[in-house]
Order: sequence, then structure tokens, then C-alpha cells
Amino acid sequence: MLALRNLHRQFRRSLTSLLSIGFGVAALLMASGFNEAMFFEFREATIRSQFGHLQVTRPGFHDKGRSDPWAYVMPQDIAVDQSLLPVGAEVAPRLLVNGLVSFKEVTLPFMSEGIDPAIDMVDDRSLRMVQGRRLAAGDGQQLVLGQGLASQLEVAVGESVVLLANTPGGQLGAVEAEVVGIFSSFSKEFDDAALFLPISLARSLVQVEGAHAWLVFLEDTGDTDAVRVPVRAMLPVAEFEVKPWYELAEFYARASELFDQQLQMVKGIVVAIILLGIGNTMMMSVLERTGEIGTVMALGARRATVLRGFLLEGALLGLLGALLGVAAAFVLGQVLVLAQIEMPPPPSFARSYLAALRFTPGMVLETVGIACVTTTLASLYPAFRASRMVIVDAIRHAR
Repeated sequence: MLALRNLHRQFRRSLTSLLSIGFGVAALLMASGFNEAMFFEFREATIRSQFGHLQVTRPGFHDKGRSDPWAYVMPQDIAVDQSLLPVGAEVAPRLLVNGLVSFKEVTLPFMSEGIDPAIDMVDDRSLRMVQGRRLAAGDGQQLVLGQGLASQLEVAVGESVVLLANTPGGQLGAVEAEVVGIFSSFSKEFDDAALFLPISLARSLVQVEGAHAWLVFLEDTGDTDAVRVPVRAMLPVAEFEVKPWYELAEFYARASELFDQQLQMVKGIVVAIILLGIGNTMMMSVLERTGEIGTVMALGARRATVLRGFLLEGALLGLLGALLGVAAAFVLGQVLVLAQIEMPPPPSFARSYLAALRFTPGMVLETVGIACVTTTLASLYPAFRASRMVIVDAIRHAR
């Protein structure tokens, strides 16, 4: 209570400090929330379009599967027991197919996966359709192309392309399929070479039954590790490998690390602003209250009590400023949602996205903690100086 009264006594200076802290906290929280929102969408799109939350394969498939895919095909009747999965979880097979796609005079290499259209790639988070439609249950001779690949082929929705691929027996398989959609994912590199087709058509193309992977899709990505345990337990270790999405999404990991480093720079700037601003405020407070400090110590207050008082003022200043900044960040977050501002795609990303702020409890607590700890540290030297004053000199200073 005494610390709060002291802050109220220097109202203008305290208000300036609160606004400074609030601005720093709001800036830090907005940067963190913007980063979190962008990578939340990027993460979910990566999971839905490429890896699933869990992926069941033959051991070694992820290291050598693209160079020798037919050595890692699993039988068609191998599946994950869905009774052991959470409500809403789904399991779908995928068959890896690489080859050539041809349209008129243009022939390009492609990488693709045969999917179950009834389960896999069914929402805009997995793939955003820029033209046409996505694959649907019942499709047999249809496919969807990445935006970059479609542009290079100069093919439009409704036209047909020819796919060529090697079979396990060394023969050349060929099928004709209608382009029903052109998609954009979060990765431009992926869109430049990818296409998806029904798994029945993929099996016909390469003359293979079975799948290279069974993907487990969950409603909540946070359940990944918990679900991994029973899935791993139900399958023989020597025959099957179970990997979570975060061990497979290397591009996501690299991009996330890059943006996290930039966020750390923002945190450093905010900490520097708070240290300089609050250190100056607390030092001025000590100088103005020198006589008061001497009088208090003359009446029997211990030096440790004076030290704690100033540190408490600094911490309280940080807490109030942090709460002000959090409130401002939440208001600005709602404004962004209402404004529907479309952001250009970041480097190596394929599509734009709506600007948003995504706050998590841990993020808010971390930001408030940074503000409180920083203001307390900024108060440390002024508080120490106040507690080390010579009583007689401090009282004389007031005269």
C-alpha cells in the first residue's frame, strides 16, 4: 500500500513510466501474438497437407523412401486401430508417387501422394483452392495441382494431363486424369512440384496395392504426444515406425526458428527501453525523497526495509504497466480481426493470410513476468543507493 501511495505522489512521472512500460509490453505481446498466429496457421496447414499429426511407416522410409519407394510399401490391410484414438481422430493411407506430368508440349517432374479424398485434404487449412474444387469421395480419374506446377504447365481446371511413373517391375505406368482444382499451400517450394490424386488412381498408375504411410489426423495438435504412445504400442517396433509431425516438418522448424530469433531481438529492445526508463524514474524518485529517506531511517527503519520499499515500487510499476499493455494488445487484436487485413506472403511462403494476433496464457504470463522482473532490476541500483545513505547527510539534504 505504501508503494502504491508513493507512486501516486509522483503521478505525472509514474504515468509517463506506466505508458512507457505499457507501450513496450503491448509491442512485445503484439509481436509474439502475430508470430504465434502466423505459425499456428502454417503449422496446421503443414500437418493437414503433408504429414498428419502422426505418421506410421516402415522403418527407414523417411530417410530412403524417395530413392527406393517400393522397398517400403505396407500391405493394404495394415491400419491403426481407431478404437484407441480420441474422438474425432481419423486415419488415412497415402501412397508416394513420383514421375512426370505432361500437358501438350510441356513435361515436368512431379511429386505426389495418393490420398483418400473422403478423409484427407478436406478443408481449407490443408490446401487453399485458388481454382476449381478439391478432391471428393468418389473421384477416380481426377487430380489437383499445386499453383506453381499448374502455372508451369499452363494447364487450366477442366483440362486433362498425362501422368507417367515407374512401377516396381521397372515398367512405365501411365494414366490420364482431369484437373479439377489448383491449390496453394503455405510452401511455395511444395506448390511448384506437388499434385494430389485419389489413392485408387495412384495404385493404378504404379500397379501397387497398399500404402507407404498411414496418417493419423487429430482434432487437437496438443494431443499428438499423448496419442503417439498407444499407436506405438499397438504396432510391432521392428516392422513399423511412428513419427509425430514435428519430427518430419523440417521446413516449418527452420522458418519457425528464424522468426523466433527475430522475436528475441524485439524482446531485447523492449527490455532495454524499460531498463532505461524505469531506472531514470526511480533515480529521480530517490533524489527527490532523500530527506524523507533520512528521516525514516532516523526513526528506526532498517536499510533493508528501505531497499525493499523501492524494489516493491519498481515491481508494482512494472505490474501495472504490464496490465495496461496487455489490455491494449487485446484491444488491438480485436481491431485486427474486424479490419480483415490481408498480409503478403512471407519469404518462401506461397499464400497471403489475414493478419491476426493469437495470445496464449503462457505468452501473456511471460510478457508480464519480463516487465515485472525488468522494472525490479531497473530499481535495484536506485534502491541500493537509497538504503546506503548516511542518515545525517540525508536529513541535511532536505534543508
